Amino acid sequence: MVWSFVYLALRRVLELLVLCWRSADAKEVEILVLRHQLAVLRRQHPRPRLQPQDRVLLAALSRLLPRRRWSIFVVTPETLLGWHRRMVRRHWTYPTLPRGRPSVPQQVQTLIVRLASENPRWGYQRIRGELLRLGCRVSASSIARVLRANGLQPAPRRAAASPTWRAFLRQQAAGILACDFLTVDTVFLQRLYVLFFIQLQTRRVQLAGVTTHPTGAWVAQQARNLLATLDGDTTTVRFLIRDSDSKFTRAFDDIWRAVGAQVIRTPIQAPNANAVAERWVGTVRRECLDHLLIAGRRQLLHVLHLCRALQPPSSPPWPRPVSARAVGALPTGGPISRSAATPPP
Repeated sequence: MVWSFVYLALRRVLELLVLCWRSADAKEVEILVLRHQLAVLRRQHPRPRLQPQDRVLLAALSRLLPRRRWSIFVVTPETLLGWHRRMVRRHWTYPTLPRGRPSVPQQVQTLIVRLASENPRWGYQRIRGELLRLGCRVSASSIARVLRANGLQPAPRRAAASPTWRAFLRQQAAGILACDFLTVDTVFLQRLYVLFFIQLQTRRVQLAGVTTHPTGAWVAQQARNLLATLDGDTTTVRFLIRDSDSKFTRAFDDIWRAVGAQVIRTPIQAPNANAVAERWVGTVRRECLDHLLIAGRRQLLHVLHLCRALQPPSSPPWPRPVSARAVGALPTGGPISRSAATPPP
C-alpha cells in the first residue's frame, strides 16, 4: 500500500510539472472535458469504489483547494470525516480476548458424534465417561450441545429409531461363519475346487482343502479338520451359511449342529445371500488369479496362502489413553463401542 501511494503521488507531481508548460486555454479546455467525463461517470456509477491510496491522495489535494471548490470531488465532506474516524478507530483498537469457556476441539466433536451415532443407547453421561477413559475431559452439557448441532437426538429417542441394515448385520456378524467353493482352471484345463470358510466379523479366511473331485465325505472330513483347528473358537459359531450344493451333505450339517451352530441354506441362484464369501471370491479373482497361470494344486495353495496373508487383523488393537489434542490420531475405521474404547484390565 505504501509503495502504491508513493507511485501515485510521484505520477501526479509529474503531471503538475507538465501542466506548468501548457497554455491557459489548453488547461481550460482540458478542465471542461474532464468535468463532462466526470458527470457522465456519476450517472453510470453513483458510488465509485476507491482504494486506500486514492483516499489519501484526495484528502491531501483537498488541502490545496478552497472549501467552496470541494464540490468537484466524487466524495462529500462527510465521507472524508468518516474515513478519518475509521482510521482513528483502527489505530486505537486493542486486541480482544475470547470470553467464556473454550470451545470443544473439532476432533473431539467428531469423536462425540461418532460415539453417539454408533451407540444409540448411550446418553450424555455415558459418552462423557467413555471420553474420560480416552483422556478427554468434556462436560455433559457440551456433549449435548454438540449432538444438537449435528442433528442427533438424546439417547431414548435416538435409540428408538430403527437401526440400519449395516448396523444390524454388524451386530449379528460376531457368530456367523460362511463357506463356499472357489473353482480354478489350471493350464492343463483341470478344474480345482477350493473349500474355504470365512468369518463375517473378522473377515478371516480358513482354507479347508483343495481337490479335483470333491465329494460329500471329503467335505465332511474338511469340516472336522477345521473344527479341530478352531479349538475354543467353535463355541462362538452360532450360524453357518452355505448354499444348496449337493456336496454339503447331512453329515456336514450334523458336524456343525454338534457344536451348537445352526446351518442356514441360501436360496437357489441368490449370491447376495452369501455376499461376504462371494465378495472374497471376486477379490481373489480380480486381484490375483486373473493375472496368473496356475499349473497345479501346489501352486494354487501357495498363491491362496499369500492372498490370505493380506487379511485384516482378527481384533482391533487397544487404544491408549490420549489427550484432546491427539484425538485426531484415533482409528477411523469400524465402530466404536465399549469394548474398543475401554482398555483391557
